[in-house]
Amino acid sequence: MATRKVWYTLSAILMIGSVVSFATRGLNFGIDFTGGISANATFAQTANVDAVRTKLTEAGFKEPQVQNFGSSRDITVRLPPDPSQNAKVIREKIESVLQSVDSSAQVRQLEVVGPQVGNELKTSASWALFFTLLLIGFYIALRFHTWRLSLGAILAVIHDPILVLGIFSITQTPFDLAVVAAILAVIGYSLNDTVVVFDRIRERLETNRRMASDVVLDQSINQTLSRTIMTKVVTSIVVIALLFLGGPVLQGFSEALMIGIVAGTYSSIYISSAIALDCGLTAEHVFPSEKKVAVDHLP
Repeated sequence: MATRKVWYTLSAILMIGSVVSFATRGLNFGIDFTGGISANATFAQTANVDAVRTKLTEAGFKEPQVQNFGSSRDITVRLPPDPSQNAKVIREKIESVLQSVDSSAQVRQLEVVGPQVGNELKTSASWALFFTLLLIGFYIALRFHTWRLSLGAILAVIHDPILVLGIFSITQTPFDLAVVAAILAVIGYSLNDTVVVFDRIRERLETNRRMASDVVLDQSINQTLSRTIMTKVVTSIVVIALLFLGGPVLQGFSEALMIGIVAGTYSSIYISSAIALDCGLTAEHVFPSEKKVAVDHLP
């Protein structure tokens, strides 16, 4: 707690940088949000991604995105929306282009997402994040009987998705619904760590009501630190495996989880409890004393 102003400064710099990048560069929204065409195709032999991309461009498709997924014989093709053609025509045209590269190529799945659907998904994702944060605030306030811990938890939880969005804006990694799901998972995961720390703070305050609040908070964080680190390390092993072995389809999802795990660990240790302390947290706020009610003597 003695160094909390240093961590406040670091968090402020990171969040300001994230907001500035988000405002100037924006996010690289995927087809889920912008609308467009997504096709999954399979080849008998290893797919030549560069040749497919070139052929699609020559056929008149603008800025085609072609990537392997699953195996070297499977590819996914993402194209901008084309309202002048229906799904059947688009499928036939893509399949014709792919078969010019490999006669055995087949389109297994094709999805067409319109811009209106993309805008609806943006709105739904925004409301999902808003209600998640709102309900978290109510939960913490009711569980710990004070708005000070609730405010610390909410600001720490907001801190994590802002950093995820900022890094996605800087790197221009495609942002789709899978990333939104990862951000919501990060919020819950970070909150879980924060609640564990807060539970220990409540236990320490109950048994050491006269001890200085900053000392209680330091002791509580240190006592839960090994649990926090071990949990995050084990989870990170799985996420790193997804990041490097999951292919392009899982790249955004695993990147968001990895960033969120690091940011959530940091905010649980350095941000949430520190904010509660600066709001004047004491044992009386967590365990309010009962008011004595005067009772008239019986006749």
